[in-house]
Amino acid sequence: MYNVSDDYLIGFVEGEGMFYIGIVPSKETKSGWQVIYFFKVSQNPSGKMILNQFKKRLNCGYIKANSKRDLTDKSLAFVARDLKSIKDKIIPFFEGKLIIKKDNFEKFKKVIELVCAKKHLTKKGIIKILDISYSMNTKKRKFSKKEIIKNYQN
Repeated sequence: MYNVSDDYLIGFVEGEGMFYIGIVPSKETKSGWQVIYFFKVSQNPSGKMILNQFKKRLNCGYIKANSKRDLTDKSLAFVARDLKSIKDKIIPFFEGKLIIKKDNFEKFKKVIELVCAKKHLTKKGIIKILDISYSMNTKKRKFSKKEIIKNYQN
């Protein structure tokens, strides 16, 4: 097993990591929507040992195939998605250490704070989370902010 420094892992995340917040339909919630959040680092299979280092160093998460949909994508990902691990392990590890991903990390952290304070359970809170999350992660969203707000059950 390689011994990799925290600085190496942080630099790796600057290039290959993501802090993600999404709002998806949910039959299990009163509002009809659920806030999802995760931290992910992806790498081709030859770099699996680095993903294992993340798992070991952060003492949380799991390693999985990066994409279920794209069968040509053979890359792997280290993922942490449970609130406790994100709050107690992921956020403290990266606090004050990122440069390229600093803005997205700060937005991610703010949404996690809102979720921990149960603000995501109100329309006002979900609007705030939508504004923050839709200003990060530039991929096209499945649902517009307007559509989510319109269909939000209070």
